[in-house]
Amino acid sequence: MAEYDGDKSLDPTPHRRQLAREAGQVARSQDLSSAGLLLGGLVVLFFTGGALLDFLIGLLTGYLGGSSWMSGTEAGQGMSLEAIAGQWNSLMTGLAKVLLPLIALVTLLSIVVNVAQTGLLFLPGKLAPDFSRVNPLSGWGRIFSMSGGARLGFGLIKVAVIGLVALASLYDRREELMSLSALDLPQIAAFAWQICLGTCVRIGLALLALAVIDYGYQRFRHERELKMTPQEMREELRNMQGDPQVAARRRTVQAQLALGQLSHTVPKADVVIANSAGVAVALQFDAETMRAPIVVARGNGVIAQRIRLLAVDHAITVVEKDELAQALFDEVAYNRPIPDRLFAPVAEVLAYVYQLKSKPLAA
Repeated sequence: MAEYDGDKSLDPTPHRRQLAREAGQVARSQDLSSAGLLLGGLVVLFFTGGALLDFLIGLLTGYLGGSSWMSGTEAGQGMSLEAIAGQWNSLMTGLAKVLLPLIALVTLLSIVVNVAQTGLLFLPGKLAPDFSRVNPLSGWGRIFSMSGGARLGFGLIKVAVIGLVALASLYDRREELMSLSALDLPQIAAFAWQICLGTCVRIGLALLALAVIDYGYQRFRHERELKMTPQEMREELRNMQGDPQVAARRRTVQAQLALGQLSHTVPKADVVIANSAGVAVALQFDAETMRAPIVVARGNGVIAQRIRLLAVDHAITVVEKDELAQALFDEVAYNRPIPDRLFAPVAEVLAYVYQLKSKPLAA
């Protein structure tokens, strides 16, 4: 099957996913954060808005009615700086009591909504200024692109949905709106609060449905961008092999696998070529079915000793050839034929072994 370097057809490796995450490339929907924050803020406002509303009513009654200022005037303080500072401190203290819990809950909610999408990310590099973001040419390129057009279209859909939901919410209560003139001011204020809260909840639910679709699209797009070409996969494997820890682990696993396979592969060999440096290579050759001898087992150290023992147990000749054994070990992989340049010295060894066994080299 042909491979195309430009075809991203391979699933991303865990290493590639980790690198993308460290660079801040994660699936995230700003619309989902906004919709979740809107609905969560409405819930927080529903439970904490009573205290804020009472404070504002008292503030309007006191200041617009003039009672706060008149009390100072009647006490003979007039419009002194001390009186103004006292009123200001009282106002700020009251606002802090009702607004700080609301702001804290909304801030916590915004953090939870974003962390739920991406998990915890520590990206100090994002704090550095990125002057490419203020490049006019790059900005125009982002605006007049496929993704920019998709965002514009999705934004127009959101505006249309918000308008339709708000219109439907008001239309459902059109009879109550027509009869507002018969109500007094507190009743009108309560009705306005109810209809505004209900309309915002409906809009939030509609935006949440659109945001879920957008988040699914962002995940699909993110996975598509993470896909790898065959060339990228080869380069990553090559880089991973350069890691000393990975290489050590790979050698350990290969040694374990090799020790388990030797009892099946070494008995098939016709000869074992070894050297004094602790290298052993087992070769098999069938003139009728093979173009060249193939390596059925290879190794050094403990594996080479195991190959030698199995060769003795199965009456396979072990030939000491220092340079040839090292060349075979360095250049020929397991279950691969020997290169043409080594065929002549290997043929001499096989001829010697076949002479000992009175076996012809070729049929």
